[in-house]
Amino acid sequence: MKKDLTRYRNIGIFAHVDAGKTTTTERILKLTGKIHKIGEVHEGAATTDFMEQEQERGITIQSAATSCFWKEHQLNIIDTPGHVDFTIEVYRSLKVLDGGIGVFCASGGVEPQSETNWRYANDSKVARIIYVNKLDRMGADFYRVVKQVDTILAAKPIIMTLPVGVEGDFIGVVDLLTRKAWIWDESGDPMNYTIQEVPAAMADDVETYREQLVELAVEQDDALMEKYLEGEEVSIDELKACIRKGTRNLAFFPTYCGSSFKNKGVQLVLDAVVDYLPNPMEVKPQPEVDLEGNETGEFALVDADRPLRALAFKIMDDRFGALTFTRIYSGTLNKGDTVLNTATGKTDRVGRLVEMHADSREEIDSAQAGDIVAIVGMKNVQTGHTLCDPKQPATLEPMVFPEPVISIAVKPKKKGGDEKMGLALNKMVQEDPSFHVETDEESGEVILKGMGELHLDIKVDILKRTHGIEVEVGKPQVAYRESITKRLEDDYVHKKQSGGSGQFAKISYIVEPGEPGSGFVFESKVTGGNVPKEYWPAVQKGFSSCIHQGPLAGFPCVDLKITLTDGGFHPVDSSAMAFEIAAKSAYRQSMPKAKPQLLEPVMKVDVFSPDDHVGDVIGDLNRRRGMIKSQDPGPTGIRVKADVPLSEMFGYIGDLRTMTSGRGQFSMEFSHYAPCPSNVAEEVIKEAKERQAAS
Repeated sequence: MKKDLTRYRNIGIFAHVDAGKTTTTERILKLTGKIHKIGEVHEGAATTDFMEQEQERGITIQSAATSCFWKEHQLNIIDTPGHVDFTIEVYRSLKVLDGGIGVFCASGGVEPQSETNWRYANDSKVARIIYVNKLDRMGADFYRVVKQVDTILAAKPIIMTLPVGVEGDFIGVVDLLTRKAWIWDESGDPMNYTIQEVPAAMADDVETYREQLVELAVEQDDALMEKYLEGEEVSIDELKACIRKGTRNLAFFPTYCGSSFKNKGVQLVLDAVVDYLPNPMEVKPQPEVDLEGNETGEFALVDADRPLRALAFKIMDDRFGALTFTRIYSGTLNKGDTVLNTATGKTDRVGRLVEMHADSREEIDSAQAGDIVAIVGMKNVQTGHTLCDPKQPATLEPMVFPEPVISIAVKPKKKGGDEKMGLALNKMVQEDPSFHVETDEESGEVILKGMGELHLDIKVDILKRTHGIEVEVGKPQVAYRESITKRLEDDYVHKKQSGGSGQFAKISYIVEPGEPGSGFVFESKVTGGNVPKEYWPAVQKGFSSCIHQGPLAGFPCVDLKITLTDGGFHPVDSSAMAFEIAAKSAYRQSMPKAKPQLLEPVMKVDVFSPDDHVGDVIGDLNRRRGMIKSQDPGPTGIRVKADVPLSEMFGYIGDLRTMTSGRGQFSMEFSHYAPCPSNVAEEVIKEAKERQAAS
């Protein structure tokens, strides 16, 4: 049976860390859960109070995706992270959303984090409605926040409701479309409201703002615009159609107000999700790429009869096992199906499918295009992997996971906590492909590697909060590399004679810098059998086993080419082992003579600064050895893009906030490796040698 996708809404709620995202989501679940149960008592619907469940499980209420019903529409609400880790997490959430609710605090207004989230959503072209929350708070000012949306986010709000009263006197909202006031009593029950006439004191304001609403809306339809200009009344249904069109085209953002905590105003936001946000068929389809990552020109069209295309966008562990949250873009997924994971090239069987409901989970037999479901017990699937039909494979988006560039050493504070920490870290790696964990072979330390300081801070915080593991954290370490700058011809003889059969191997070789990004390249140009062919792999193995330790400070060596040109062997004493040892010794002999240099990771830094602080920001980036690439003036400030060495970026967020009175933000990702200036290199080499001596 095909589902009616016009009744689906895949939405996310995003907000600054303290704007009330969790409370809003919880109220939505409660409201929709209630409505759902009154309509049809859902078998096995748990009556667990969400807050108890939250305390018991220690996670934010909403799972990564939860479904609920409102006015015969299914809403799939996807948890988007409040903290932007400046990694793939927010992009990934936005990837699977068709629409969103931006929540802003009525007293805090548009805060830096909400600005960043808003920019990400703009990049992904996600339609949104705006909800100004916490109108019961001291200092709440709906009109100020609406103005900030316009000036700071350069987004056009279309005001749909006005608050009745403010701060402690906030009692409800006026719906501008119907010109009716929704007034709640003080019981805190969201269902205890009455719909009344507009308070007399607000009548003029309501007319002014309604006129603005109508003028903005009819711009979407020329015929209606003419009708309106000729003085005819535009019906509510006509207005709604225009607002829906403008919202989908990102021409404006319907703006609501309320207080989630006090249960006032949330119903109108839910109505807006149904009325104005797009269904899965109204969103641009995902482009498909082949296994090499090239676009094929095909799209994953939202159609249950096409081949399966689904994206695993979040991995979560809970008491039921590993859950893989999956957005199905096209095709149908059935329990028991075998699907291909294009990232690993392996097939996996779908054991169980569940749909998350407001306060329970329901096992389902199949899901289809437009659905968001969780698959239980998938192995080897990570965030961002594509699951598809094994007979007609395609990938949804080339997944580029940048290599980590910063590391810290951690150890549990409690004795014997190693195993517990290991299990927790294993789960965290599954959830975030840009996070790596290694054990240092020499010191036995556990090393966490990530995309930046904030990224690792958050991981340490998750260890503590979610898994209850307190850890001691070492100083951040930068992932330096080494390379050589000079071509060198050299030879080495390995001879060992101590009774019985000896060892003999002679090699002549060229060591030279390779192409940038080429890693390690080995080639043999031996002619005439001076080094028999069967020994060439041993020579290659000898050299390649050494490249993880460069000659300067023991950092991995990159972009190196070694060519075997000649040599000699002994019919009795030569062996693969002898040639491998010769290559290892040759590496140690020649590398220091080939003018080695230290390379450092350089980051692409994107800083947003208000106009009046740009000079300070640029001056500071220059002091950090940054190369300014561009300055783009935006409506709300200036974006400065620069390449800056990672080692100079520690603690940057604090400095940036100080320079810009808390309004600046930045994101950072790895760009490339570049030679270190000699004064910096000397320091790094000295520190590395001291560390090695200590361990």
